[in-house]
Amino acid sequence: MQMMMNLVLLVQLLSALVMIGLVLVQQGKGADMGASFGSGASGSLFGATGSANFLSRSTAVCATLFFVCTLALAYMANYRPTAASNDSAKTVLDRAAPGADAASTPAVPSAVPTALPAASAASN
Repeated sequence: MQMMMNLVLLVQLLSALVMIGLVLVQQGKGADMGASFGSGASGSLFGATGSANFLSRSTAVCATLFFVCTLALAYMANYRPTAASNDSAKTVLDRAAPGADAASTPAVPSAVPTALPAASAASN
């Protein structure tokens, strides 16, 4: 389970870095005006509007991958095995007192001492 969590975390980090890079490479909407007046952007690899579509779709794919990895990490972090015999499934309180259970321990003690014990009274 730990190896799977590390793998999903690695994919999440890589998708976040790629998404940051894709957002920084994209041009704003005002940059398209320069392409219509012969700025030279229309002769690029993807054409005047092809790069915007490719970059925006790639950003959407990276954002979806990031979101799915985040949900998977949240699920794996809260996953608890259901086997009662598994020692790792027990809480800290269950492991601290292996012989004590709630049914055998009284909630209120039946006899409350009214006086101090003799050893502590003699030391005063």
